[in-house]
Amino acid sequence: MIYKIQISILIIIISLISQANSEEIKMMGKFKDWEVLMLIKESNKICFAQSIPVLQSPKKTTREARLFVSFRPKDKIFDEVSVTSGYEYNKQNSIIAKSGKSKFKFDISQEGFAWIAENKIEKKIIKKMKKASRIMVTGYNQAGSQTIDHYSLMGFTKAYNAAKKNCS
Repeated sequence: MIYKIQISILIIIISLISQANSEEIKMMGKFKDWEVLMLIKESNKICFAQSIPVLQSPKKTTREARLFVSFRPKDKIFDEVSVTSGYEYNKQNSIIAKSGKSKFKFDISQEGFAWIAENKIEKKIIKKMKKASRIMVTGYNQAGSQTIDHYSLMGFTKAYNAAKKNCS
């Protein structure tokens, strides 16, 4: 679990840093609203598709939100769905991804990130993301205020396939 958190934090940090440190991370492609990156560190390869929200609520605050699907073959982790809304989540409220009538609960939250515990559920959300045009993630900050991040799924399937292929 700690390793999972550290990797997710590392992914966010790397996605935000300048090109000056790009020797550790490689942009594998951009597919409409999604991009694919690969991190190679000490012969450990991590690939992930990521996107930023196309719409955030409330609008008055700017947050570094991201939605990820990650692959870590060395750790035998595939199809890992994670999210950050740019703040530490409130433990009293659920973090929910919703697309159409489908809802998916993120079971684990720590240090500003949330994950789905079961790979079976991750596969279901990925299947939905391949078919849908948008997914919304609802979270609550420490003060109990709700945020909703709307992610476009345009380009998701190609980004997902590229990340999976590069880390298979």
